[in-house]
Amino acid sequence: MELQENIAWVQERIAAACNRSGRRAEEVKLVAVSKKVTPEIIRRAYDEGLRDFGENRVQEAGEKRTALSDLTVTWHLIGHLQTNKARMARELFHWVHSIDSLRLAAKLDKAAVCSGDRLQVLLEVNLGGEAAKSGASEKEVMELVGQVSQFETLELRGLMTIPPFFEDPASARPFFRRLRELSEKIESAHLPNVSMKDLSMGMSHDFEVAIEEGATVVRVGTAIFGKRQ
Repeated sequence: MELQENIAWVQERIAAACNRSGRRAEEVKLVAVSKKVTPEIIRRAYDEGLRDFGENRVQEAGEKRTALSDLTVTWHLIGHLQTNKARMARELFHWVHSIDSLRLAAKLDKAAVCSGDRLQVLLEVNLGGEAAKSGASEKEVMELVGQVSQFETLELRGLMTIPPFFEDPASARPFFRRLRELSEKIESAHLPNVSMKDLSMGMSHDFEVAIEEGATVVRVGTAIFGKRQ
């Protein structure tokens, strides 16, 4: 019952944030961050209508995909991806939110499966310049966009960021705004095979502010599943 209530509460908050910013709730994809959540609980969330789930670790995601193979789930890799796990990630995920280098993009492209499906990818941008976080710098992004757009098996959909943590969610607003402005700058360059349709930004603590600044994908874990060890 608590899970059902949590999902409904998050969906209501998404709708309210969209309403405040003159958008439709359907414009925002809710990715339920299911790291350290058992397959049984993910199945319950699926039964409540969720279809997009985000994982941080490739091996953990592989175990869950096996256990939930009967469900039609879209799997998102939202954590940092090491290049030596690119092949496994390519087999497991439909989206990768954390492309931060040409080398990683090349590894994912080389690991393309035979089905012909294109992997949906986002470039991660480290707007806070935090050493503990991955992501390309703002200065590097435009060059990386051009490089990633050359890979035929990758579909570049937009940008992702994790801003510095603030007790007051409103303090993250400038970072979300900068990501949106950066995506608009890239879009205006009209580069071939480049789309900036999606902005993956906002988590349990600050997703409403992110939506107000243009997020099309929010990554929500704790507000749905509760705190995990």
